[in-house]
Amino acid sequence: MILTSLSLYLYRLPLDRFLPVGKQRIDHRTGLVLQAKATADDEVCDTEKFNIEVADSEVTEGEVKESNVEIAPLSGFDIDQQPLSGFSRESLDEVQQALTTLLPKLQGQHIDSLLEQAEASPYPSIAFGLSLLHAKLSGKLNALRPLTTAVPLIYQPIDAPKAELMAKIAKLDSSVHSVKVKVAQTSMEDELSLIYGILSQRPDLRLRLDANRGFSLEQALDFAACLPLDSIEYIEEPCQQPQENQTLYRAIPLPYAFDESLNDPDYQFVRHEGLTALVIKPMLLGSIEKLQRLIDEAHSHGVRCILSSSLESSLGINDLAHLAAILTPDEIPGLDTLAAFSQDLIVPSGKPQCLKPHQLKLVVSTQQD
Repeated sequence: MILTSLSLYLYRLPLDRFLPVGKQRIDHRTGLVLQAKATADDEVCDTEKFNIEVADSEVTEGEVKESNVEIAPLSGFDIDQQPLSGFSRESLDEVQQALTTLLPKLQGQHIDSLLEQAEASPYPSIAFGLSLLHAKLSGKLNALRPLTTAVPLIYQPIDAPKAELMAKIAKLDSSVHSVKVKVAQTSMEDELSLIYGILSQRPDLRLRLDANRGFSLEQALDFAACLPLDSIEYIEEPCQQPQENQTLYRAIPLPYAFDESLNDPDYQFVRHEGLTALVIKPMLLGSIEKLQRLIDEAHSHGVRCILSSSLESSLGINDLAHLAAILTPDEIPGLDTLAAFSQDLIVPSGKPQCLKPHQLKLVVSTQQD
């Protein structure tokens, strides 16, 4: 298939309530939508990449396919106008500038050029977006139905009463068996009260705690000593210094997961004592091929891999659900972040308004003569 046009749009979606980014909070989400049209030629595209099987469908020569992907680094500023730290290394401006330069070069090229540019890009969000666009244009994301079950996200909003949070817990469907709880955000006393409050209503639940490197080793030891360990699935990044996670585990057998550690550009998988899972945010890590390599390596050592959102819009969340069904079919992904969004983007999820590309700000567009 040949790329016949590419258009880049900028979006800004206000949030109905603040969303946590580590210990920080945001009140809006900004990002880019890359739209591509491709025309089928008589060549066979590379369908062996990423170990993703293509849906059993034929593409007729001359047929035009159109796909949209979200490219949205988790960067920018919080509600206090402080830079977001610990997530995407690139800024939205850097990504926008790089894509503005790149898109004209992709015009008229075979879609496999998207993979070449994904591997060459120094920006993980671009690498992921381009490889995802290739997968969508190739029909690879049609191979399986998306995973529609999600692990609910539980955190105490600073702009909503605690009673509202407890009501949300009470309304959890009986089919929900795990929830993700943000910790190391407020007082230890309040967070332990929340954990035991959740279990008092639903003692059958397993909790995935997320500390975002919020504890010193001493604080993590104090916190873990008070936890109902039999109900804890794992805790993400408990210690400010990741090398201290093993010390915590040896003292108190609380399994832990890596999240922020994966964002290090030099990260290489090593099996550590107590490490039970990798929480993978594709927008922060890079191409689908890179994700596949990491997942294969972790699985070979018995470590679980769970795809998670970087607070994408409905477009990005829908694609992650499809991707999770292919890359991690035995795990429920962490995609429960859309409730705070005031609007949907391209893919409807039930919001009153769903923005389409023509309603967004056009950044750059190419068109084959």
